[in-house]
Amino acid sequence: MDIEKIAQAIEADAGIPLADIRQGLAEMQLGTGRVTTAEQILVRSTRAKSGLSQQAFAERIKTPVATLRDWEQGRFVPPGGVLCLLKIIYNHPDLINELDAV
Repeated sequence: MDIEKIAQAIEADAGIPLADIRQGLAEMQLGTGRVTTAEQILVRSTRAKSGLSQQAFAERIKTPVATLRDWEQGRFVPPGGVLCLLKIIYNHPDLINELDAV
């Protein structure tokens, strides 16, 4: 893979220089780049959609904030029940307020 050629093509397409594109391509080629899982994206996007901080979101779903951080950073995958809850909250963000009332 010609990293420089690919980087130039991506930058030409974007219309701007991309500072870290060569490093990212090199990491991809070596297989050392960051991997983001679907579960990670679900946790992050659900919390972002709720507008809550990590602390507040963790409190609402009755989870230690350190556990939530681990899920968001991909160190651990949330259990199935939590994934189901996150999908419901993502699709109905107003329900997060109902969890505080319980």
